[in-house]
Amino acid sequence: MKLFLTRNYKWVLIFLIPSLLGYLIFSLIPMLSTVYLSLTSWDIISGSPELIGFDNFIQVFTTQEFYNVMGNTFKYILIYIPLMIITSLFVAYLFNTDVKGVGFFRVLLFIPVLTSWVAGAMIWRTALSTQYGLVNNILDMFGITGPGWLTDTKWSMVSIALVSVWKDLGFFSLILFGGLRGIDKSVLEAAKVDGANSWQVFKSITFPLVTPTLFFVVITAIINSFQLFPQVMVMTEGGPLGSTQVMVERIYNYGFRYYQMGYAAALAVVLFVIILVITLIQMKLQKKWVYYE
Repeated sequence: MKLFLTRNYKWVLIFLIPSLLGYLIFSLIPMLSTVYLSLTSWDIISGSPELIGFDNFIQVFTTQEFYNVMGNTFKYILIYIPLMIITSLFVAYLFNTDVKGVGFFRVLLFIPVLTSWVAGAMIWRTALSTQYGLVNNILDMFGITGPGWLTDTKWSMVSIALVSVWKDLGFFSLILFGGLRGIDKSVLEAAKVDGANSWQVFKSITFPLVTPTLFFVVITAIINSFQLFPQVMVMTEGGPLGSTQVMVERIYNYGFRYYQMGYAAALAVVLFVIILVITLIQMKLQKKWVYYE
């Protein structure tokens, strides 16, 4: 392979040019531009960006809003991640059985994944409405007074997290299903022959062998959690009383509603650093719980 690349490096470079140009134009330049804008004061309308150094970052870390937003985000993660992992693993395990008609339910569960977030969020905003929502009407039939799902500060982020699980369950369960299908059946059969029951097989063999796939799911789900945006904007717009304000929602509002593009860029840089650090920590911790064959 090395000899091939040495002899044909010119052709390799020629074929790489489209991908490199795409990365340069659509990824690297915007990233560097964001870093530059984060050091400026620019309201888009008044004129060109004016360099102000690290003032935007100082403002980010000295305002209570940033810590409230991070608190909302971690609240969402604490609800969304465990629920998503447990339900996805359970559904994937069921999908891995030979029950008749299970293929139909795989397709059915994947439909929300194909649905636009805007359309799905609008449906759930109506379903969770306090006055005429379907969910509270069903609860009322059983004599239960439903909460203000999107109007109560205690329930608003819980509602966002539950809707996110509904949307992403099909995607993550399908990935875990692929991981389960990749396990050598002879290993499972050998364990059963040795007298292991279903729980012992799952705990000692199935789960350890699926941890590489689970690790990918956890990283992807956490990154998605920090990029939470469409469901918040459609269902609550950051309310009530800022209880569902998150980083990307704040970036959008400061950049395109308040026209403080420099401050919005600073928030974007901070968000990037947070995601990077958490991902690196996860990469480090994987050695303690991820088992590779």
